[in-house]
Amino acid sequence: MASYNEISTATLTRLVGTTDCPVLLDVRIDEDFDADPHLIPGAYRQPFLRVGDLAESLKGQHVIVYCQKGLKISQGAAAILRNSGVQAEVLEGGQFAWRDAGLPMVLAEKLPALTQAGHTLWVTRHRPKIDRIACPWLIRRFINPKAQFLFVSAPQVRNVAERFGATPFDIEDVFWSHGDDRCTFDTMIDEFGIENKALAKLAPIVRGADTNEPGLAPEAAGLLAASLGLSRMYRNDLEQQEAGMLLYDAFYRWARDATDEGHDWPASSKKP
Repeated sequence: MASYNEISTATLTRLVGTTDCPVLLDVRIDEDFDADPHLIPGAYRQPFLRVGDLAESLKGQHVIVYCQKGLKISQGAAAILRNSGVQAEVLEGGQFAWRDAGLPMVLAEKLPALTQAGHTLWVTRHRPKIDRIACPWLIRRFINPKAQFLFVSAPQVRNVAERFGATPFDIEDVFWSHGDDRCTFDTMIDEFGIENKALAKLAPIVRGADTNEPGLAPEAAGLLAASLGLSRMYRNDLEQQEAGMLLYDAFYRWARDATDEGHDWPASSKKP
């Protein structure tokens, strides 16, 4: 059982991928990171001796710190943050505990470079419908919570990517795009290595809606309808993206927690 100022892997697993997920700081020394260059989904690397530099920006947020084993480095780093008024806990057992539990981890070499502001920058076609909302949701919830997305005219995606150092996605002939009968959402799950049971349930729904194959999942038609409705409700792509984040939050929580639940009327009726 996790002790005072610690959080268990089981508890953190329930938070990752949701809006309640804490800020995750990987404070492993370079030698330990190089031996296993994977990150817990959504985590940032920060040198443990410089963790205090983040204190002001982290005030008011819940922070989880982890090193290799959850001992001296993460304990000390969390204590430094707490001395600066930050609500900081340690992951019980550290990165080893997460890894040994077989939980998803992101291969660090797949991550685009961070900007000076500490976030990843992505660019795609304007007027998003499905993949171009699903992918930002996936990135924000599992890869880089501070990620920013640029929506531009289709002919200018590559030019903007080059000029602004952004990563292009969901256009033809780029790495982060469709492959065979699979959509960009599938590509990101596979390449980042973040599949879990809920994402495995959600992926064919997104694929079916995005590739006009509603037979892939019963829920695909509903996702398509909701996505097209959002595209009509918002002229501003960023406003539509934020509204779509809530839609995918709901689908993810259904896929994780509620697939066995039905609904009937009247509520008190009992089926024979």
